[in-house]
Amino acid sequence: MLRPLLAATLVLPLGILSLWAQDNPAYRKVVDNPALPRVLLIGDSISVGYTVPTQDLLKGVANVHRIPENGGPTIKGLEKIDEWLGSSKWDVIHFNWGLHDLKFMDDGKHQVALADYERNLETLTKRLEKTGAKLIWASTTPVPSAKVSPPRKDSDVVAYNQAAARVMQRHGIPTDDLYGLAKPILGMIQRPANVHYTPEGSKDLAEQVVASIRKQLEPKR
Repeated sequence: MLRPLLAATLVLPLGILSLWAQDNPAYRKVVDNPALPRVLLIGDSISVGYTVPTQDLLKGVANVHRIPENGGPTIKGLEKIDEWLGSSKWDVIHFNWGLHDLKFMDDGKHQVALADYERNLETLTKRLEKTGAKLIWASTTPVPSAKVSPPRKDSDVVAYNQAAARVMQRHGIPTDDLYGLAKPILGMIQRPANVHYTPEGSKDLAEQVVASIRKQLEPKR
């Protein structure tokens, strides 16, 4: 019964996925090779989907970790960021918040308003900079035109990505444009009426994630 339950999580809302986190290979413990750089992935269940293929593609190149839970909205990030970063040294941190911030709650409002999102992301970015790691911002991925649950709108994704772009520009942080990658081929890589991706779609995202990480791992010339 375990495998059917795990498969079912792929079509559930973002927050519910954390109930099965302990069974998801994306959360498995990583045993570091001390000779390799350490990479941390921060994000929601979209990043959970591309964690394992990212680890596989960077095998022998980097120790790729992810936070031990769904990263949720920026308000959760503010509460948890110190715990997630721990005391370990990170060489590269690839991070995103957004899909949870812009979802509509029962009161018809976004979980985190746009102005608050930008302010929260500014605070989180400053905290990440203190690690000394090379940072990569991942743009929030598209919402399909079909009705999704919880409710979200792709026009909000665009607005929240624009707010994030302002933050990253202020800090000189490069963007891994996952929105730009996914949008033109969304119907081929995303699950129907869902913000989540097929296994192959997650691999497509992972390939670009890996390319962005490899670029930051290259020695400066």
